[in-house]
Amino acid sequence: MDVRKKNPHSYEQLDDETIKELTDKIFKNYRSWCKYLHFDPILCRSPRDNRRQQAQLLHIGLYLLIWGEASNIRFMPECICFIFHHMAKEMHGYLFGNVQQVTEDNLKGEEAFLKDVVTPIYEVLRKEASGNKDGKASHSTWRNYDDLNEYFWSEKSKKLHWPLDGKGDFFVHPDTAKPANKKYVHRFRLVLLKDNQPVGKPKTNFVEVRTFWHLYRDFDRMWIFFILALQAMIIIAWHQRGSSSGLSDDDVYRSVSSIFVTAAFLNFLRAVLDIVLSFNAWRSLKLSQILRYLLKFIVAAFWLVVMPVTYSRSFQNPTGLLKFFNNLGADWQGHSLYYYCVAIYLIPNLLAAFLFLFPFLRRSMERSDWRIIIMLMWWAQPKLYIGRGMHEDMFSLLKYTLFWITLLISKLAFSFYVEILPLIEPTKTIMNLTVSSYDWHEFFPNVTHNFGVVIAIWVPIILVYFTDTLVWYAIFSTLVGGIYGAFSHLGEIRTLGMIRARFESVPSAFSKRLVPYSKEETGQNQPDDTTERKNIAKFSQMWNEFILSMRNEDLISHRERDLLLVPYSSGDVTVVQWPPFLLASKIPIALDMAKDYNEREDADLFKKIKNDDFLYFAIIECYETLRDILIGLLVKDGEQKVIWRICHEVESSIREQRFLKIFRMSGLPLLSDKLDKFLSLLMEEYEDDQRNRSPIINTLQDIIEIIIQDVMNNGHEVLKEVYTFQENNKKEEKFEKLNFELLRSRSWREKVVRLHLLLTVKESAINVPMNLDARRRLTFFANSLFMIMPRAPKVRNMLSFSILTPYYKEEVLYSTEELNKENEDGITILFYLQKIYPDEWKNYEERINDSKLGYDSKERAELDRQWVSYRAQTLSRTVRGMMYYRETLELQCFLDFADDKAIFGGYRAIGKNQSDYRMLKERAQALADLKFTYVVSCQIYGMQKKSRDARDQRCYANILNLMLTYAALRVAYIDEREDTVNGKSETIYYSVLVKGGEKFDEEIYRIKLPGNPKIGEGKPENQNHAIIFTRGEALQTIDMNQDNYFEEAFKMRNVLGEFLKTHHGQRRPTILGIREHIFTGSVSSLAWFMSNQETSFVTIGQRILANPLRVRFHYGHPDIFDRLFHLTRGGISKASRVINLSEDIFSGYNSTLRRGYVTHHEYIQVGKGRDVGMNQISLFEAKVANGNGEQTLSRDVYRLGRRFDFYRMLSFYFTTVGFYFSCMVTVLTVYVFLYGRLYMVLSGLERRILEDPSLHQSKALEQALATQSFFQLGLLLVLPMVMEIGLERGFRAAIGDFIIMQLQLASVFFTFQLGTKAHYYGRTILHGGAKYRATGRGFVVFHDKFADNYRMYSRSHFVKGLELLILLTVYEVYGHSYRSSSLFFFITFSMWFLVASWLFAPFIFNPSGFEWQKTVDDWTDWKRWMGNRGGIGISPDKSWESWWNEEQEHLKYTNMRGRILEIVLAFRFFIYQFGIVYQLKISHGSKNILVYGLSWFVMLTALLVLKMVSMGRRRFGTDFQLMSRILKALLFLGFVSVMIVLFVVCGLTVSDIFAAILAFMPTGWALILIAQACGPCLKGIGIWDSVMELSRAYEAIMGLIIFMPVVVLSWFPFVSEFQTRLLFNQAFSRGLQISMILAGKKDKAPSR
Repeated sequence: MDVRKKNPHSYEQLDDETIKELTDKIFKNYRSWCKYLHFDPILCRSPRDNRRQQAQLLHIGLYLLIWGEASNIRFMPECICFIFHHMAKEMHGYLFGNVQQVTEDNLKGEEAFLKDVVTPIYEVLRKEASGNKDGKASHSTWRNYDDLNEYFWSEKSKKLHWPLDGKGDFFVHPDTAKPANKKYVHRFRLVLLKDNQPVGKPKTNFVEVRTFWHLYRDFDRMWIFFILALQAMIIIAWHQRGSSSGLSDDDVYRSVSSIFVTAAFLNFLRAVLDIVLSFNAWRSLKLSQILRYLLKFIVAAFWLVVMPVTYSRSFQNPTGLLKFFNNLGADWQGHSLYYYCVAIYLIPNLLAAFLFLFPFLRRSMERSDWRIIIMLMWWAQPKLYIGRGMHEDMFSLLKYTLFWITLLISKLAFSFYVEILPLIEPTKTIMNLTVSSYDWHEFFPNVTHNFGVVIAIWVPIILVYFTDTLVWYAIFSTLVGGIYGAFSHLGEIRTLGMIRARFESVPSAFSKRLVPYSKEETGQNQPDDTTERKNIAKFSQMWNEFILSMRNEDLISHRERDLLLVPYSSGDVTVVQWPPFLLASKIPIALDMAKDYNEREDADLFKKIKNDDFLYFAIIECYETLRDILIGLLVKDGEQKVIWRICHEVESSIREQRFLKIFRMSGLPLLSDKLDKFLSLLMEEYEDDQRNRSPIINTLQDIIEIIIQDVMNNGHEVLKEVYTFQENNKKEEKFEKLNFELLRSRSWREKVVRLHLLLTVKESAINVPMNLDARRRLTFFANSLFMIMPRAPKVRNMLSFSILTPYYKEEVLYSTEELNKENEDGITILFYLQKIYPDEWKNYEERINDSKLGYDSKERAELDRQWVSYRAQTLSRTVRGMMYYRETLELQCFLDFADDKAIFGGYRAIGKNQSDYRMLKERAQALADLKFTYVVSCQIYGMQKKSRDARDQRCYANILNLMLTYAALRVAYIDEREDTVNGKSETIYYSVLVKGGEKFDEEIYRIKLPGNPKIGEGKPENQNHAIIFTRGEALQTIDMNQDNYFEEAFKMRNVLGEFLKTHHGQRRPTILGIREHIFTGSVSSLAWFMSNQETSFVTIGQRILANPLRVRFHYGHPDIFDRLFHLTRGGISKASRVINLSEDIFSGYNSTLRRGYVTHHEYIQVGKGRDVGMNQISLFEAKVANGNGEQTLSRDVYRLGRRFDFYRMLSFYFTTVGFYFSCMVTVLTVYVFLYGRLYMVLSGLERRILEDPSLHQSKALEQALATQSFFQLGLLLVLPMVMEIGLERGFRAAIGDFIIMQLQLASVFFTFQLGTKAHYYGRTILHGGAKYRATGRGFVVFHDKFADNYRMYSRSHFVKGLELLILLTVYEVYGHSYRSSSLFFFITFSMWFLVASWLFAPFIFNPSGFEWQKTVDDWTDWKRWMGNRGGIGISPDKSWESWWNEEQEHLKYTNMRGRILEIVLAFRFFIYQFGIVYQLKISHGSKNILVYGLSWFVMLTALLVLKMVSMGRRRFGTDFQLMSRILKALLFLGFVSVMIVLFVVCGLTVSDIFAAILAFMPTGWALILIAQACGPCLKGIGIWDSVMELSRAYEAIMGLIIFMPVVVLSWFPFVSEFQTRLLFNQAFSRGLQISMILAGKKDKAPSR
């Protein structure tokens, strides 16, 4: 920090201002904590004399030492503040005063801090974490990191003794509590537990309870707004009779004012939820907080009574419920009392609105720790350490407020006119109808107004009303995000043609953005020619390194590399030397152009040439380069003079405009051909110059002859003039002595290659490079140079930064065996990638066969491994990409410090024997090491090092090889050692940092830990143990599936400059968001869908979240953190088990709650891999849905939802948990709609309503119902994707991609994933079970077996899909006879589409899903799996029983509320039996309840028979075969007899049999679900085995129903071919031969 502000030559000592700045930054949170708890900060006691700087440095050092050894306590920043406060007090006493001797004695000795401070707190953490029971225990039963950290927000922390002695209530844990008067020996103190000592501590401030009510409690203002708006719109629509009077009618106004009664109820509900959901934390709350909860409840209850009472008094003749409340208020006089109450009720809201308009005032009040302000704010906002003063500045507030006001107006207008108003008239008509008869036994026949029908019609519409805001958000975010993107200059350069058109301005843009300038240079308005050339030379250094990096990555060929390279120096020619790909075909065009001109048209010719800058540059460069080459080759002075004389003729004739008179253009084509041959000979490699110089000499002589005889009119005169003064000129051959030593010069050969390219390359170079990824990188880099970014500082002045990558067991580098291992189709990974990336494989072979590079044949296997691994999601790819940072820093140092000679000479031309340049190189490397650190946290590297497992050893060797290859790479790991402590063997844990040595790793640091650091979620714990080894002021988090690019790494110092920019006052960013490029999009259609979806989120999605909505958080890597800010505030993630499953986003929440500022920047990007297979994607979506379910329960979401202002809260809700809740409600809407229609059709109400002669609005009714299906299609949710593609690639490409995606069934895929989100989000909130799901990051083109797909999707999709299929079938069968409207199809079309997607998407997107042989194999595997018995140790993929038991894990650990809800939900299946049995012909139209009772008798009889068959098979199947057969025969005869009697006597029909199946199958499934919920009880009474067998039968039937369509389609070979084309269409468009791959038709020729 200090060196950035000073001249390095005069740098002597630290500046006081630098130390003050660092102190303020590190101790900002500590000072805030002291102020909050009214402590006196130790920093204030520092001496004011010359010792102040020393004291500040000591405080900084002490804090960092505490932080470095704090282990898991680093997740508890205020606990670290507590430790620092007391230790700094001791240090201050030692240095500047006296300290108590007892402290000195207690904290003395080796490892005293670890043993007496860290370990006791760690033990509390570990024991509390053990109460989690591996994620199965309720969150409310144990304290997580947040609970324990928030203990230090309270006054209770003051009561903890220092040094820690274990007597404080912080250390009490249920496991440590013993019976009275018994002694318990703690690891660090002897504690006497008294009779009245509490057994355990409650939750702190918040309780994570599994309930959906969190959504209402967290976002109550939003729900109240939408509910009141819905009520008001329904009232207005109800009173609107074709007029527009609206609120001008007094009755309407009075009715609308009833919303305040509803508001009173909703506020009362919030008050109740506050008490109920926080009850387990009451013992940790202060009395003032408890009093606030109770007073809130009392006030809410008061208004709940007052509002309806006073409202009822405003009516003259109240009826019904209003009359009851009117009687309560009979003594109150005056009809206006209600409005006075409303005015009083709205006073807090008016105050809140006032403060909303002045955010700076609200911000100051919330941040104040003055007791008087706290008392004033006590009612509105309870005192809390974080979440105070998060309000944005006025301009930001106006932006997102305008966004949401416009959106809400549009949404409410649409809801009113499209959803609500069309339903009013049909509803009134239905309520006025009288239905006297039903098709079933009606329990409430006297209910008036047909309320059942009204509910069935309105509930789906209301659900749509609450969820369609998400669609409107998609529309508005698309528009606003597109506008912001356009103003950010995104997509201005998106094609190679656009690059060529603007390439002249690229070097100046590069110099302006990426080259640092001194103050003197900045002050120059018009740079001189030297500066211009220097800038172009600097650009050429970077550009060429960029091109060479793409060549090393095999994205381009040798020829494309040469076409793209820029000469390092243009000093040899008088014009700018542009890359040859810009000058392609310019010389052939010039030759063709010149031959048509006669000798009088000089001016026209040169005017036409100068109109095209690149044409002019190409001609001048070719001329001057050819001149220099010829002059350099010729040895004799006379021959050189001939060339100079010819050049003089050329130049003088051009000046005098007689060029065409002196030179004949007809000879130029022949000259061009000879030059082509001549340059080709010069470029060849010669071992013996003497033997191979003859062709060169002969060709050169031919060239001179052509120039003299065919091109020049006076060529012989030139020769005669030159050789007049030469002696013996006729005695020897001309032009035969050449300087062949030039052939060995690298720079000279580059000239020859470039000249040859300029002369010969034609139109083909227009498409250079051919590789799509290379094109994308070129266009994005060129475009980014014109975007807004901070100016680049010099390397010594830039912020230093580190990169941290967590690694567990993923692939590091593929082995040769893995490359050549064949799958079931005989396909290897190497062969597959050769077909996926044919151009890159060709470039790779060209590179390794290049003799200049000197690759040995023995290296081929290793190079193959690298080539494959760099196209997978491996650690080696990530490390290679991140090491580009160091390469670019070295280049930037060179450009910063090199003199003009070195810059014009070229970065790669620095001679190692030149001491000055060697020192420059060493200086660049040293400075790069100071500014950049890369730490890979390989948590189990130590175990892999010791393991005998082959894969572990391979991973260890590969990681070691990475350290040996990249000297700057550091690896952190957990080392476990067995040691003897007090005579007992214990495992000691260390955090260790190593680097590469000569042959093995070398240890740098070793830090002893208090215990096993993994007590929370794995990834954040992995990051936390390694974060102490990072350095610098910024920290970039990079995941294992990411990549980086050289040209993007060059912009890193610009991005880091964002940390120094202030936003809206004094705020500086704390997290810098960076866009990502998804590099896995070319593998298959699924990968392409995910790539587009993810790309839209990381670009337009996060763009609008950051600005204007101001709710961007941290959504994963590759964001850059302000390291000092976050290391003092809990780190870069949270690690509590389960609740912090999505650990990344919680760091964003934490940063925002602690007044951080998150931004997003799109002028730089990194690569990222995504899951590419259907099952991989589903696992990822399930993990994210699980994480969002846990977020819904978390305190972070609660605090943000309650403490954001209203509009920012809306942004927060709909872009986080609200999105997943809306997905779940969308699915729930389908269920509610269909069950409502099922009720109507089975009860006969729908028939009677539609056939009633008084109802003429049946079409209007169905039209109103049809509106929701539009939203269920969800097509509008892809709008952001289309907008972003349109911005960056053009709207023609966007529309084309959208159409292709729909043809490739993208809607099927996204509809399927909707079910994944809804299932796992809902299950997580209800029952828990959230866990990290390893998706695997390999190449997924193999076929998933049917049993695998069934296990994966049975509960989330198949069961639900079959249920909806039965619903639609029953609705169609029993309603088609009277339903004639064509709109019926539109009403249910989206539901049929949903069913088809959920049932068959896994097979549509399964490679070879319809290949006959694989279908047969799948059936065999399915039967084996269904038949296998389970047991201990048998995995779920081997046995159906094991899988079935695993599927009920969530019910084993759920609470009673969850079990009851499961049982209640299962009761929906009984409606089928109740409704259908009355429709059977055998019932003869009877509506008696006995018909339903008889159906249960039949059901139970069937179950009893199945039980007898099962028992008979089990008891007699082995030893009494005859008895078993007799039993089966008797049951069969009995069944046939009963059926005959039913057909003949009772009037049973065949249709009744099918109807009975539809009736009884759901009932059986309901019984299974209820039995599973009551599992512990049923296991006790011994009927669990029967439940299991019944479940097996149901699973077999469901599997058969799903499998049969697959079998039928597999009969037709063209279906498999079509599916392959559908699934891999993107790869086909790039020449992928995937059909050959999947069919196993592997080319027998060697692949290498």
